[in-house]
Amino acid sequence: MEIHGGPPPKLTHTRAWVLAARPKTLTAAAAPVVAGTGLAALHGAAAALPALAALVGALLIQIATNLANDYYDHVRGGDTPERVGPLRVTQAGVLEPAAVKRAMIAVLAAALLVGVYLVWVGGWPIAILGLASLACAVLYTGGPWPLAYHGLGDVFVFVFFGLGAVGGTYWVQALRWSPDAMLLGAGMGALITAILVVNNLRDIPTDARAGKRTLAVRIGVGATRAEYALLMMGALVVPAVGVALYGWPRASLAALLVVPLYMRPVGRVLRFREPRELLPALGETSRVVAVYGVLLGLGLAFG
Repeated sequence: MEIHGGPPPKLTHTRAWVLAARPKTLTAAAAPVVAGTGLAALHGAAAALPALAALVGALLIQIATNLANDYYDHVRGGDTPERVGPLRVTQAGVLEPAAVKRAMIAVLAAALLVGVYLVWVGGWPIAILGLASLACAVLYTGGPWPLAYHGLGDVFVFVFFGLGAVGGTYWVQALRWSPDAMLLGAGMGALITAILVVNNLRDIPTDARAGKRTLAVRIGVGATRAEYALLMMGALVVPAVGVALYGWPRASLAALLVVPLYMRPVGRVLRFREPRELLPALGETSRVVAVYGVLLGLGLAFG
């Protein structure tokens, strides 16, 4: 759904909140947990309840981040009627800003409750990771120095949704660190960052006018296209490196079956002329993340 100015669209209350949660982005939270659990299973350390709690916590943090973005981008003027892309409920007047902010706080509190259990299981490393994740969910677009407005969104996503999500999922099950968890996290982080890159590439004109200095705004269209392609291609190297350096089962190479799904989004990013041409690429990149994470996780677990 796109916004073209005018009165807010008519939506049911439930539908409005579903849109605010941005369900299409939730694969970015779930896929690293699936992959990290697959690695834990490979190492004989899989634990169902910590894995489930990690999944719930990751989904809640993603939803809280989405609500924070919706709210703070509106109050900072980052979202305008000229923006091309999915509907933003606060900017469109569908939900009151105060209600979105309260929902963000409630979801963060729920994530904190899940985190208490995970800290009980995983100790102080999970406490540090969890608190940093909760803080950055807000500081991504909120606070006195929002990360996304200063070109650090890509780094935040790679670190927390890639390295942190996979590493944390592995830790709460294995209760130890493993270097190949970081390799796996880098692969997931690259693809999840690619979702953000598509979004920011599409929004370069409106972000620049609003003073939102994302990395895409700073480096321009050409370099952002290259960043997207490198992130997408870089993830494909991870299974082969895992097999060669860490003895991953060859079944983990099943993740490379995702390659046919690469063609459309990469093609769109490399050839687009108008921002709206990138709208399908966001969902297509999200599907790549989901399929890659599931195939790699299953390959590691059952290889």
